[in-house]
Amino acid sequence: MTDRDQTFDKVAELIEPFNKKGAPLSEATTFAGDLEWDSLIVMDFVASVEDEFDILITMNMQAEIETVGQLVDAVERLKNDG
Repeated sequence: MTDRDQTFDKVAELIEPFNKKGAPLSEATTFAGDLEWDSLIVMDFVASVEDEFDILITMNMQAEIETVGQLVDAVERLKNDG
């Protein structure tokens, strides 16, 4: 299992409490479309990801992240830069 796989699993675990519709999670799952999250849920979720990985996701980065896979890539980049 790669670091990225572990990051995906952890992100999926963090999504679970917010996944009210029980949408299946994959790299291509979108936060707005598939999970139907509003901006408040996104803020809460981003805070939990930042706490878990001890990283900071900027507003600009958040604007570019639309799928679970993109988030995992961003977390990996931030972890390695930190």
